[in-house]
Amino acid sequence: MTARQSEHLDNSALMALARQAISHYPFAREGKLSLLCRSENATFLLEVAGVRYALRLHRGDYHQHGDIESELNWLDALRETGIVVPQAVPDETGQRVQSLPLANGGERYAVLFHWIDGEMPGTDVDPRAFQQLGQITARLHQHSRCWQKPAGFQRIIWDHHTMVSPQSHWGDWKDAPGLRGADHQTVQQAITQAGSALERFGKAGSRYGLIHADLRLTNLLLCKGETRVIDFDDCGFGWYLHDLAAAISFVEHHPRAPQWVDHWITGYERAGHINDEEMALVPTLLIQRRIQLLAWVGSHADTGMARSLGPQWADHSVRLCRRYLETDALPVGA
Repeated sequence: MTARQSEHLDNSALMALARQAISHYPFAREGKLSLLCRSENATFLLEVAGVRYALRLHRGDYHQHGDIESELNWLDALRETGIVVPQAVPDETGQRVQSLPLANGGERYAVLFHWIDGEMPGTDVDPRAFQQLGQITARLHQHSRCWQKPAGFQRIIWDHHTMVSPQSHWGDWKDAPGLRGADHQTVQQAITQAGSALERFGKAGSRYGLIHADLRLTNLLLCKGETRVIDFDDCGFGWYLHDLAAAISFVEHHPRAPQWVDHWITGYERAGHINDEEMALVPTLLIQRRIQLLAWVGSHADTGMARSLGPQWADHSVRLCRRYLETDALPVGA
């Protein structure tokens, strides 16, 4: 294992940290806390006098304090444009990011957010939900290209090296459960070809900038005809159309995936534009994301999400790599 990624604290320890976090908010100290999910972070529902909040407890070894403050600054700027995104709640001293000391001398960070209502679409619904996803993504990209970032703004970098090299943020793709050694060469060839394409494409400001980086249906909420976006924890600097690849994370091999991609592009074109050179790079970004997820599964093998993928997920990944290497078709679908 080349990366320590998943949460090592048990639920009781996480609950103790969550209670420590809400102690900074006098109005919340008697509130009811319940654990919603453990994924990249632990997320809690806080209920106080009939009002709901979301408490995000960050895992260790990922974001620094300044990274999280920068995320919150972007959210502030996005809300000014009318896009509904999470809003952090400052504590009694005005702090939005809580630093929670650990017994071993380390610390964890926590942020309390106002709750956002809405229904989360799934892949079993009308695929036109991906049109809404594409359209709101284009609006985020428009803002990113124009926004003047405050001094000291810092976020994670999502480029070819940090996504699919052995030293990537999520570890080494070779650690993925079920990935056979005999298939390493195929995956590596896909990485090499993708790297060459991305080097030619470059990182001009029109095509590379601040992105959500994990804008899937699970991070989209629909409420009374309005599209709302949550979970900016992975936002950082990367290719704008990486957000298309991220939209079908983990299900690139699904038979309906080509249809989902088409609908996403249709929605994106309602608020933005994808030129021919960018469109030609879509297969590369799709396969790079799938290989990045091999690394994620390897470093998060004990999570519910990783276990839910099933024993054939790595085989499907290799199949998609072969499609990328051998054809001009999108590396998605059955």
